[in-house]
Amino acid sequence: MESDSKRKRKSDSGEDDIDNRPKDGDELVMDETVYEVYHRVQTGAPCLSFDIIPDHLGSDRVCSHANPLTLYLMAGTQTMKNHANTVTVAKLSNIQPLRRSDKEDSDDSDEDSEDDNMEGPQGEARLMTSSIRYPGATNRIRYAKLGSASYAAQWSESKEVRVWRIDSQLQRLETSGTDNSLTKDRVPEFTFPGHLHEGFALDWSRLVEGRLATGACDGSLHVWMAAESGQWRVDQRPFVGHCSSVEDIQWSPVEATVFASCGTDSTLRVWDIRAAPHKACMITQRASKSDVNVINWNSSEPFIVSGDDDGVLAVWDLRSMKPTSESGRPVASFRDHAGAVTSVEWNPCDSSVFAASGADDRVTLWDLSVERDGPEVEDVPAQLMFVHQGQTEVKELHWHPQIPGLLITTALDGFNVFKTISV
Repeated sequence: MESDSKRKRKSDSGEDDIDNRPKDGDELVMDETVYEVYHRVQTGAPCLSFDIIPDHLGSDRVCSHANPLTLYLMAGTQTMKNHANTVTVAKLSNIQPLRRSDKEDSDDSDEDSEDDNMEGPQGEARLMTSSIRYPGATNRIRYAKLGSASYAAQWSESKEVRVWRIDSQLQRLETSGTDNSLTKDRVPEFTFPGHLHEGFALDWSRLVEGRLATGACDGSLHVWMAAESGQWRVDQRPFVGHCSSVEDIQWSPVEATVFASCGTDSTLRVWDIRAAPHKACMITQRASKSDVNVINWNSSEPFIVSGDDDGVLAVWDLRSMKPTSESGRPVASFRDHAGAVTSVEWNPCDSSVFAASGADDRVTLWDLSVERDGPEVEDVPAQLMFVHQGQTEVKELHWHPQIPGLLITTALDGFNVFKTISV
């Protein structure tokens, strides 16, 4: 599926541009006509890992001035003062669409309400937080629902993985009269000290409630399972295969015993936990010439997208992967980012679309279903739909599963919440 076709695109500045990476001295100017929703949210301390908390407000929600959006997040901070770090649960409300300043948009659309085409300032989003004080920076954090309870799994820089119950924090967001609350001296539900080094790889199974996989910088992987009475079972035998740091883990969305991992040994590996840990690695794919930083498993198609240190995005078809392959080829490969890829995720509402962020301070949206259309433009893949800029050191992104097209990114200077006209 890799293509050398090129096409013109509109950059954030609103001009047709072959290379829209900012140059030294450039000032980025936002083109509001290419966004339906755009909000910047400051949290105080940087939160370089976060996850979306599903809610009961319904699916397929649409943002309007009459019905602004509300969403829930959880995140872990990374501050210079170790004792000041927190695990934070947040409620972001009053998320409104951008006010249109072009009256022609209103004239051309009979379906839009008069309210949604009003000119004027956009309403400010409201951020409420409820935090747990924790003395250590968060490397990665992921949410899961176990029965009726809400949990956060947290990889910290202290070499330990902790599981926190966050129901009381969620409750405070609905009942507290203040925008920010802090709980001190909370004890996690469970702490696993079995990893000998810190790590980043962390994922809950979507098929088996309470099943968790973690990977560390020494190449070790462990699989957890929630047991009765709030206990956890962790196989002390690590899964063996990676010869250096495990950077990311993803459970299969269709096979309950299968997960994938990637690492600084340049490989993408697929595991089956029905086998003994030292025999569980079923596929080893040489996926890069450099570190493979992140992966994401498509929930509808047998595809995994990966991002590496060279800025390369690759899409792998599991049906064509061999048990061991040094020369396997991805079905699609793109090199548009000028720095390491830091996050990738398939759009849960469109299986051909994924988003990626990079160390070049860019967020890119891709559509694999796009074919060559119109004149070629050098170095611009036809599948590149949109480039979002304006943040510093973008570390992680997630699509909201209940609000089609809404993307949330986190960076050193806070969160962006946006929806483009492209998705």
